[in-house]
Amino acid sequence: MSVTAGLHHVEMVMGTAVSIDVLDADDPELIDDLVRWFHRVDAVFSPYRADSVVSRIGLGDLAEAVAGAGDMVAEVLDVLHACEEMKRLTDGVFDPWAVQAPTGGRFDPSGYVKGWSVESAAARLEARGCRRFSINAGGDIVVRGRGVDDGAWRVGIRHPHHSQALAAVVGLVGPLAIATSGSYERGAHVVDPRDGLTANSIASATVIGPSLAEADAFATTLYVMGLDGLAWLSLQEGYTGCVITHDLQMLSTDAFDAHLVA
Repeated sequence: MSVTAGLHHVEMVMGTAVSIDVLDADDPELIDDLVRWFHRVDAVFSPYRADSVVSRIGLGDLAEAVAGAGDMVAEVLDVLHACEEMKRLTDGVFDPWAVQAPTGGRFDPSGYVKGWSVESAAARLEARGCRRFSINAGGDIVVRGRGVDDGAWRVGIRHPHHSQALAAVVGLVGPLAIATSGSYERGAHVVDPRDGLTANSIASATVIGPSLAEADAFATTLYVMGLDGLAWLSLQEGYTGCVITHDLQMLSTDAFDAHLVA
């Protein structure tokens, strides 16, 4: 996505590059606020940091860990509640408590937290009056309003076999979000909680919908479910998506094609 005016910033945080593009504002404090937010999220929710609240929760220290979250207590409780709701909604396919975290604990909400943190960042910009912007955290993206030249924001879906190629391009007019789950950034890391095995029946799964917090979790769920997940996703109001198979077939729910750019 190209930007010709406003604010642009890329921050390395949460183990990925977070790209922020704001078209209708020029106050650098807006960027500073988001950068502080993402680093706070990383400190509290990173499953790679042994001292994070999430790691301590995963090691069985729930009450003390939450109490030690400081001014992020409300956010930690919100994420815990949302993860429980996602587990219920997906019949256990999305279950952060069934995944071993890098620090050895049994709680890794990464499949929800990144999307949630970006969605929260978008709300912070909206509260400051911004209406046309995009935030991209390693391919998990929120957009608001229209992009450059008043057109749709164009988002590429990465080719599962070639890092410099695209499998498809979608056009989005906000408020919308898009998330993709696959093995090309972190390798085969998504585990099916139902059997404890690494999921790899498809190459990638992409979900578009109104909230990146849910789209992120739904993309993980769809990736684990594989082709059967498309029927499940079609029942989630407001959300649509596609899967790419290892032999490069793209299969999607009915509403997804409306977003494709030729």
